[in-house]
Amino acid sequence: MRLLVLGGTAFLGRALAHAGLERGHDVTCVARGRSGAVAPGVTLVRADRDDPSAGLGGVESDDWDAVVDVARDPGQVRRAVAALAGRAGHWGLVSTGNVYADHSVPGADESTPLLAPRDVGGEDPDAYGGAKVACEQAVLEGLGAGRTLVARAGLIGGPGDTSGRTGWWPWRFAHPAAPGRVLAPDALGDPTQVLDARDLAAWMVRCAETGTTGVVDAVGPTTTIGRLLAASREAAGSDAQAVPADPAWLAEQGVGPWMGPRSLPLWLPVAEYGGFAARTGEAARALGLTHRPLVETLRDTLAWEETRPADQPRRTGLDDADERALLEAWASRRDPSSARGSR
Repeated sequence: MRLLVLGGTAFLGRALAHAGLERGHDVTCVARGRSGAVAPGVTLVRADRDDPSAGLGGVESDDWDAVVDVARDPGQVRRAVAALAGRAGHWGLVSTGNVYADHSVPGADESTPLLAPRDVGGEDPDAYGGAKVACEQAVLEGLGAGRTLVARAGLIGGPGDTSGRTGWWPWRFAHPAAPGRVLAPDALGDPTQVLDARDLAAWMVRCAETGTTGVVDAVGPTTTIGRLLAASREAAGSDAQAVPADPAWLAEQGVGPWMGPRSLPLWLPVAEYGGFAARTGEAARALGLTHRPLVETLRDTLAWEETRPADQPRRTGLDDADERALLEAWASRRDPSSARGSR
């Protein structure tokens, strides 16, 4: 199969290209090449999709058994569809669960109403969901439902996750800021879902091979924050213990949820996001999406984290001094004599 990946040098795009190679396909990636190298054996065609006049580096003159696009910019997607719809047998679009207007219901499925489409590119997080709705519309209108797979991905993790969301917990258990203690939100029963990028990529390539189509939520198995912390501890081979702190207290200290600087990732304390990490995912599983064990994803992500330069700033989490101060403040709040004794 001739597989064209629009992207291919960063996290998920690279995983898609690698999955295509593993299954014996001829893989070409279109990318600027600024995010890194393509996997060995992949053909890189350099093109800047931000430039409406730049084209796709000549790949639009070839025929492709399948195209997979990871773009979030509706303009990029529309231009790709216009150039390649007549030359592609199958089209896979990596979309997102952010397309939904309501995230409050655990176990929700693809029938949830969508946001209004937004014709906005770039990295604006507030526009992300609506922009992906517009991307989906462009692909479905240009190729039709009979040639299209739209994968509304949940949290994607695994080796190469530069957001730090899935790498933080195994890394922190491997490198506690305070001996034997890791600060965590006291939200251990809250749901979370992690989809290994390698599992998503392998499934999308298999769907391209078989012509599998649909619009489905591609999410990881629903687990809890507590079980994810336990898996992270196992992945790290650590004897450190999680110290759960009241989420309201953490917010008062300026510690944020989900991701970003000075955060504790993956917890969502706001009620309207109660179902964001608990979508059913049944439709994608019915189409063959499978998952490796969570501890394997976390162990492999930790191994990748350990290769990162020590002086490279983390996009998510707490620095050591900050976490130690927070642990002491939380211990003092709960038991002043305990905090004095720890000094």
